[in-house]
Amino acid sequence: MGENSMREIAARLASGTPVNQITDVRGTAFLADSAASCVYPKVECPSFEQVSADKRAYAEANKIQYEEHDPIRGKAILQRHGRKMLVVNPPSMPLTTKEMDYVAELPYVREPHPMYDAMGGVPSIEEVRFSIIHNRGCFGACNFCSLAFHQGRIISSRSHESVVREATALTKHPGFKGYIHDVGGPTANFRRPACSKQMKAGLCKNRACLAPEPCPNLDGDQSDYLALLRKVREVPGVKKVFIRSGIRFDYLLKDKSGEFFSELVKHHVSGQLKVAPEHCVNSVLDYMGKPHIETYEKFKEKFQRLTQKHGKEQYLVPYLISSHPGCTLQDAVRLAEWLNKNGRQPEQVQDFYPTPGTLSTCMYYTGIDPRTMEPVYVPTDAHEKAMQRALMQWKRPEKRRLVMEALRKTGRMDLVGFGKECLLRPERSEAGQRVAEGKPTGQRRKKPVSSVKKDLAAGKKEDRSAKPKQKKTGWAKAKPKPNARKKKR
Repeated sequence: MGENSMREIAARLASGTPVNQITDVRGTAFLADSAASCVYPKVECPSFEQVSADKRAYAEANKIQYEEHDPIRGKAILQRHGRKMLVVNPPSMPLTTKEMDYVAELPYVREPHPMYDAMGGVPSIEEVRFSIIHNRGCFGACNFCSLAFHQGRIISSRSHESVVREATALTKHPGFKGYIHDVGGPTANFRRPACSKQMKAGLCKNRACLAPEPCPNLDGDQSDYLALLRKVREVPGVKKVFIRSGIRFDYLLKDKSGEFFSELVKHHVSGQLKVAPEHCVNSVLDYMGKPHIETYEKFKEKFQRLTQKHGKEQYLVPYLISSHPGCTLQDAVRLAEWLNKNGRQPEQVQDFYPTPGTLSTCMYYTGIDPRTMEPVYVPTDAHEKAMQRALMQWKRPEKRRLVMEALRKTGRMDLVGFGKECLLRPERSEAGQRVAEGKPTGQRRKKPVSSVKKDLAAGKKEDRSAKPKQKKTGWAKAKPKPNARKKKR
């Protein structure tokens, strides 16, 4: 983030330094005539003209920019633009705990800008008004997320004392009713760097901390976050402390004690816990930079066991993405099957959209995975994207046509029928066709009317004894009395 960069620029301007001479501030960029203007170790990526004309060059530039975005080992990145050179200095160092406390405890009014009053205010403020941010940064390294670029991948966190002071201040707000909605951040259960090496050597260039498997050097201890939550729960006037930021479930499973997981379920879930498996097909998850689905299944089973143990009625709310690069229509059908098997249908679906600088955006634009420089399938056709999205909400009547088309296109008409594994019930005409072909439909076949008529003509009486008597349903209606006056309405 840019707090220290802004303060340094402001101080230099105040001292009389011309703005064109302020070229060495971390986290800033400037135009130069040559690479000699850069004071940091540097690396040059393909020029603007090259990346504009060649998608492979674009992917190479994206890889360099991603790998060097590190405040400790990262180099300045240079890119030629015609006769000029764009110089992007290394990122700012992450804030210390003392600096985080200072920024968090500035005299914020905790209200939307008055300009919104005439529009009826900002309804979403109620969800965040009584929430507390305790950390910054994310080493999760999801390929579709831009957090790494504007908050960094090294975690900064506030002190317990600072967070407790904010919680105490919230209890004095006239609208506070005893509930703190969140003590979180980009990822709620990150309180420290991923490993001890990060603060000396930076993040590894070719290794993610968590996916597809957690790094052996990962520090999974979450006792500090647990201790913080316990202190906030003890603040006078606080009835409940919830966690509504996303929980990184693969990191949660690396906590050997299991104590935080147990207290999370017991004290900090407001009925639903948000988690982000994103998909169920492992090849797609690899393109996303997410752990394989077996990790989520393990987490889900443990969550359900702890929920039962503590006598709670709580549910997981999985975040899912459709049409991510690498996701075929067949993969989307497999995701719908997985959701159906688990008895879930998401109310909201996130269709992939490109965000600046991310690896997934590079895949979307170039059709190339910049990590390997290998081609990747990208669903860019609007109609296919609509089918992938519809498959995740297959029960909705308005999605039926698209889902049926997707199943036909992928040769998965076995998912149309009356079995519990089926996504759609057949139309009447389709059911009739299945009967004619001798295929099961799951319904009892009725005796044809023509056959009944032939039996009657031959003198055979229709056997009614086998038919169950139909019960009358609904409320009985009273018979009107003969000379009753009509009630005025």
